[in-house]
Amino acid sequence: MAGEFWLNDEQWAAIEPLLPPHQSGAHRKDDRWIISGIIHVLKTGCRWQDCPACYGPPTTIYNRFHRWSARGIWRRLFAALVENGSSDIHMIDSTTAKAHRSAAGGKGGPTSRRSAALVAGERQKSMLLSTVAAAPSRSR
Repeated sequence: MAGEFWLNDEQWAAIEPLLPPHQSGAHRKDDRWIISGIIHVLKTGCRWQDCPACYGPPTTIYNRFHRWSARGIWRRLFAALVENGSSDIHMIDSTTAKAHRSAAGGKGGPTSRRSAALVAGERQKSMLLSTVAAAPSRSR
């Protein structure tokens, strides 16, 4: 599948010693696959459920991210990746700015606008005023 992210051997060697030790319980999935899946989701901005199956179950990927975030493990891992990088520019950020779907439509500015006739100094033309003045009230 195109567009996948995989940690290379150099990156993996930098973060593997920082990973928490295996704990008792169910057999843990391959950390390299799960971490690559987490970075893929953060990099592309997709939903956890839309993460490609090659990384493992989406629930496992989300749970690992959430639990390690609470324990501060990601801060140490990303710091190790930045130290290991070969370029001078490092950006690890998944910030997004979302607008409402109708934010691009409609005109800006004040909602009530003066008519062009009033701006030009002409007398206001209104059907209501002309009909009220012409026809006397028949309420009696």
